[in-house]
Amino acid sequence: MTHKEKAERLIRQQYHCTQAIVGAFADNIGLDLKTALKISTCFGGGMRKGEVCGCLTGAVMVLGMVYGYYDAQDKEREVRGTTKTEELVQRFSERMEGKLACKEILGLDLSRPEELAVIHEKNLMGKICPGVLSACIEILEELLPADLKSASAEEEEELDNIAGSSEMRTILISQNRFRRFKRSVGELLLSSQKEIAFIQFDIRQFKVVNDLYGEKIGDEILQFVREQLKAICDDRQYFIHLRSDVFMLVTEYDEEAELTDLIERLNTRVGSYKDIKLQMTYGVYTVEDREMELRQMEDRAAMARKAAKQSAVGRVLFYREQFKENLYNRKFIEENMQAAIAERQFMMYLQPKYSIAKNEIIGAEALVRWRHPERGMIFPDQFIPVLEDNGFIRKVDYFIWGEACRFIKRCETDGIPACPISVNVSRVHLRDDECIKVLSDLIQKTAIPRSMLELEITESVDDQEVSRKAYQLKDEGYTLLMDDFGSGYSSLNILLETPFDVIKLDKRFMESMMVSGKGKLILEQVVAMANKLGLGLLAEGVETREQVDLLQRIGCDQVQGYYYAKPMPEEDFYRLLREQRAAQIG
Repeated sequence: MTHKEKAERLIRQQYHCTQAIVGAFADNIGLDLKTALKISTCFGGGMRKGEVCGCLTGAVMVLGMVYGYYDAQDKEREVRGTTKTEELVQRFSERMEGKLACKEILGLDLSRPEELAVIHEKNLMGKICPGVLSACIEILEELLPADLKSASAEEEEELDNIAGSSEMRTILISQNRFRRFKRSVGELLLSSQKEIAFIQFDIRQFKVVNDLYGEKIGDEILQFVREQLKAICDDRQYFIHLRSDVFMLVTEYDEEAELTDLIERLNTRVGSYKDIKLQMTYGVYTVEDREMELRQMEDRAAMARKAAKQSAVGRVLFYREQFKENLYNRKFIEENMQAAIAERQFMMYLQPKYSIAKNEIIGAEALVRWRHPERGMIFPDQFIPVLEDNGFIRKVDYFIWGEACRFIKRCETDGIPACPISVNVSRVHLRDDECIKVLSDLIQKTAIPRSMLELEITESVDDQEVSRKAYQLKDEGYTLLMDDFGSGYSSLNILLETPFDVIKLDKRFMESMMVSGKGKLILEQVVAMANKLGLGLLAEGVETREQVDLLQRIGCDQVQGYYYAKPMPEEDFYRLLREQRAAQIG
């Protein structure tokens, strides 16, 4: 039975149109019909008052169940759901010639007894509402993921037969099939004499794929992955599209080598879609206790997957107990990050930059530290990856930018000679215009020269949009530093495409160049190249006298590193700078 047929049957049974829409899609959103009708009962209130059409209200509810989110930090899902809702309303408005309210569509107001009588007398609801209901269902089906759209009667019958049999077949499901998935996996855990494994995987940088190729191609890729899973799995393997680009496969096995073989076969199939190269990250949990809740098994596979995303050695990781600690750490950070901003637990630390020849401070880099009232100091390597992953890094960066501007103004007010402060600007900021506005507002608010706030851009940021944004910032009057020069393979190309003023030699690059005569020669040529290009050069991560002497000999005067000073609290740097400036004047 189609969604339209289900809805029409509910209308004939005297349910209102909001209930009819939600009830028609009950199976798709993982609800039994009784629950769907109950929770949609009162949502037709607007319709009964002649306000928002009940069909549209029900459709928005369905979208909410499909695209809604339970995690306040799941901004990607929030944006996706909002976009889908806006598209639904726009399409519905176009079909209804701009009318969204029942009284507009019917031409009479349901909330007025005399007009309601006319509606019944002329049977306007019987004449007009079926077309509205049908249009709303058509739009909703177009907006839903492919695996939530209407199934044919044969497909529904097949799924029913599979769900009730002892020999389960592979089922491609989303939210509307999750209960069947759980039942199938539960039965596998009870009946199988073999080992059981949960394999969870996602598509690396799927957000970038969506940005570059559009959501339509993104949806096609997800459908492609589902099809490959369906083709590769047998009748004792079950898989599900969990959310966004995250999938999970449950399988039985005898030896772990079977799991790696399965992953390799899958990886070969999903390695590319059309001309788009795809990379997957896999987390594997091998079940030890079959009495454990299914959700806990899924969580362990998820922990391994997330750890694999951070790993530099491979794309497949098996679960280890230490991942649990990482999960708890992430949860703690996400639960406390808002308060950390509001209560100024985040602090700006400053690491001085020195001139070798003059042995004096020529600037500083602003860095972030987190002092929690209970946990104490939380260092960047513990919280930065989490904040970058969930997008909160924007707010933290904006906070540090503001602190840097305030510090520059403080020095100016206190008569301390100029000391430029550099702040980090990541790929996240360079993909929209918000960062330019935030920087401009901060400069205007503190009334400091733009030349005093320097911007460090990582060398791995190498696309045209980033280059265009960098030129905008350069035109605005900022000094641009290429951070981590030498840490990747695109440094020279970026120099051609981006208007940097200074390049910062990466710490690891410095260390690797110091171990051989050939390396030192390469380092010398990099310095010579920078001089010929008219670029400033600063070596970071300088920790030994040997490094200082070599840099001085080959003509690199500006340095930053523990040999001179570690990152320090703002007040410590302020005292150090004030004392040095006073000594220079004296």
